[in-house]
Amino acid sequence: MSNLERLLRPKSIAVIGGGAWCEAVITQNQKIGFDGHIWPVHPKKETVNGLPAFKSLADLPSAPDATFIGVNRTATIEIVGELSAMNAGGAVCFASGFKETADGQLLNDQLLTAAGDMPILGPNCYGVLNALDQVALWPDQHGLVPVTSGVAILTQSSNIAINMTMQQRGLPIAYVVTAGNQAQQGIAHIAQTIIRDERVTALGLYIESFGDIRAFECLARLSKELNKPIVVLKVGRSAESQLATISHTASLAGSSAGSDALLSRLNIASVNSPAALLETLKIFHCQGRLPSRSIASLSCSGGEASVMADMASRYDLTFPKLHNGQIEELGRHLSSLVNLANPLDYHTQIWRDKVAMTAVFAAMTGPEIDLTLIILDFPRLDTCQADDWMIAIEAIEEAAKETGRPFGVVASMVENFPESIAIRLLASGIIPLCDFATSCEAINAASENDFEIHQALAMTETFKSTSLITEADAKQELSTWGMDIPKNFAESTLANVVERAQEIGFPVVLKGEGIAHKTEAGAVVLNLCDCDQVMVAAQGMEAATFLVEEMITDTIAELLIGVVADPAHGFVLTLAAGGTFTELLKDRQSLLLPTTEVSVQASLKKLAIYPLLDGFRGRKVAKIDAVIEAVMQLQRFALDHANKVAEVEINPLICTEERAIVADVLLVKGTL
Repeated sequence: MSNLERLLRPKSIAVIGGGAWCEAVITQNQKIGFDGHIWPVHPKKETVNGLPAFKSLADLPSAPDATFIGVNRTATIEIVGELSAMNAGGAVCFASGFKETADGQLLNDQLLTAAGDMPILGPNCYGVLNALDQVALWPDQHGLVPVTSGVAILTQSSNIAINMTMQQRGLPIAYVVTAGNQAQQGIAHIAQTIIRDERVTALGLYIESFGDIRAFECLARLSKELNKPIVVLKVGRSAESQLATISHTASLAGSSAGSDALLSRLNIASVNSPAALLETLKIFHCQGRLPSRSIASLSCSGGEASVMADMASRYDLTFPKLHNGQIEELGRHLSSLVNLANPLDYHTQIWRDKVAMTAVFAAMTGPEIDLTLIILDFPRLDTCQADDWMIAIEAIEEAAKETGRPFGVVASMVENFPESIAIRLLASGIIPLCDFATSCEAINAASENDFEIHQALAMTETFKSTSLITEADAKQELSTWGMDIPKNFAESTLANVVERAQEIGFPVVLKGEGIAHKTEAGAVVLNLCDCDQVMVAAQGMEAATFLVEEMITDTIAELLIGVVADPAHGFVLTLAAGGTFTELLKDRQSLLLPTTEVSVQASLKKLAIYPLLDGFRGRKVAKIDAVIEAVMQLQRFALDHANKVAEVEINPLICTEERAIVADVLLVKGTL
């Protein structure tokens, strides 16, 4: 992959074009303090935005390190070819109308050919902001200011990038880079260069599609090696946003299950909004990954303590109980009316008492607390005085310094956290967080997960056609891979169905074959106890072939296990509540194949239905080893038939004390 160093940290910048967008690039470089050469290029104009213009690229003093190309798509291709031939450092391609349009694929191919080994960003993107080296290959206003260290934000959307630069949350942003169509340089490749910059502390990514999964795996390993965490905002979770994504950058959004599984596998944090992305980056900038989700919370209001507790519960954050030493220390400084607990409402008696506030804040932290949070909403600085609040800030700073433990300050609304205070706190290593719910989402995202980073199966191709395999044939295939199936027979005549039922032994189950959703179609009848019941059930089904099989009667719980070929992410394994609970509970966990027994077991334990497997309220315990083995057998089947399996779903997998039985299976095979 091309070297991006010159493009991201240029000493000379060429600006091709004379319109308002190109003039803005010059203005923004001057505004941010770029101290290198800026060379406008225009065949007719003498000057562009006050700078003398060169007639052509050939007239430049030397090959530019970076170029902003602000002309139409056809001219862009020609200019990229010229820059590549003269050994330029790289270019931002601003023009749209490439592979995101019906007639743009050929132009996209021509662009890549013209670029050769020279790196290009886009097309259809704004470019690069580098606040470390004061570079703005950027055709619009932005909110960055020079910094000496900070986080990097990479997006496919230029508008999302602009919006994030305008944040007033105190977050130091070192780089903002837009990738647009990612014709040559994908987000993961760009990030691999940026994360190596020693001045960058963490990465935030806005992603519409992953593209090169191997590049993201490499990025994840770099993140772990350099101890620079990554947080992602992945869009395309709804049908509407998937359509919008395709129309915007010709990207395949893929399934949310697949993207969630991929991010979890790579130990990359995931959030659901730009605000949560920014708040998570604050945590990463100050503290890196949090070991777990254990927090302490302090406020001088019972209402704030209650809201914080409610929000934390949504994101599985925990409040460790106070130990005796903490209770004793808090009791020295707080009124007897204060309920000493976590979260803590410390009342207002110590307000303005810096010594007492420092002692209380310090007492609420400890090795078992990953982050100690003080709830503090500032008054409006334009109409109110904030002297008393500054005493609290000084107390928090003293407590953090004395204990050496991670601290954060949370305002219930972003409006109540002045940017100047946020900047001050960040400089002291204290995390300024805005909004209860967003803060809790960020803390949850910043916590370590327990999955290893390992290679996923290569992305699958889209099948040209698919066909549904009969349940009898599907079960026979799975049984050859060691899966436990009920004793069954497929028959086409009523007399043979009754005979087979007698051979199996009552009770039995009768199913109509060739029907995808049998239960909804009335093609499944359970617990048939004699020949007459079997005959009546068969006569009531509109089926050419019947499947009669043993009835499993000692069920502890039912699961769904399935594998789907996802073109965006490879094979996605789903573990979920099964049977009638599948739609009702929407209780699921997803993993990418191949996975491990350890990961499967960890995912099973995250299911809401797991207590049923584990002997809920003194009931029988399912054989978890048999469940895990069934999942691993299904994985082996899917991987061995990777070019044929479009979908395989076992629902339910009946879990008993001794077995994990494939009670129903849907198998769809595809043709490439």
